[in-house]
Amino acid sequence: MPEIEFWYDFASTYSYLTAMRIEPLAKAAGVRVAYRPFLLGPIFKAQGLTTSPFVANPVKGRYMARDIGRIAGARGLVFHIPDPFPAHSLAAARIAMVAEAEGWIEPFTRAVFAAEFAAREDIASTEVLDLILSGLGHDPARISAASGTPENKAALRERTEAAAQKGIFGAPAFVTADGELFWGDDRLEQALAWVKR
Repeated sequence: MPEIEFWYDFASTYSYLTAMRIEPLAKAAGVRVAYRPFLLGPIFKAQGLTTSPFVANPVKGRYMARDIGRIAGARGLVFHIPDPFPAHSLAAARIAMVAEAEGWIEPFTRAVFAAEFAAREDIASTEVLDLILSGLGHDPARISAASGTPENKAALRERTEAAAQKGIFGAPAFVTADGELFWGDDRLEQALAWVKR
């Protein structure tokens, strides 16, 4: 089955939109999704940014909130800007690396995004993450320990470096087997079509 890489940071608003719809669209196209959590912070830092572009440019930030509100509403989703914004996604990303290795990253990804943008939970909170893990049938203590190992921390750093090497500058991003890069939730269908062409 052909594959598409879905690159995302849990702090990314538009990645929320993609996470909640990519699986059915990919399945309909006969494409397998490879989830690739990473951190946007180092990517933005390399661009000379110290925060999200939506914070650095308040006008753009207000537009983003309204834009996603419209899209989410049309898709039957709830959307709130989390507090704080952007969310601190490091702990969730480290857990996602464990989830990827163990094969349960898709439900974890959706659950984190739903907690953050629909329920307005703080995804940096240990309590919130523990509830997500318990709800998915995993032992929070075991997963927390696994996510905090030096090897797992290094894996996330390497993943973020790989994103930069692929030319990823924002999220969500999609990379195909032939190295084609697509950026933004509104490019998901195009990316899937490219994989299938």
